[in-house]
Amino acid sequence: MQDKELLTFFGSKVQQIRTHKGLSQETLAELTDLDRTYISSIERGRRNVSLINIYRLITALDCQPHELFPVKGEAL
Repeated sequence: MQDKELLTFFGSKVQQIRTHKGLSQETLAELTDLDRTYISSIERGRRNVSLINIYRLITALDCQPHELFPVKGEAL
């Protein structure tokens, strides 16, 4: 898997979970203490997110880390 594919997959999962929970990018930004434009960049696969920010995201989204990553061998 290429880095860009992983970033795009991760971002789409963040967006999917966020919208499923009825959160706006602005609300997620407030919950994570991140900027809304940063959240937008993550969701578009344009940010390589730090471990600390992944932790902030899973905490705010109330999800498990594995929900944001592809299963080994899963097609993207």
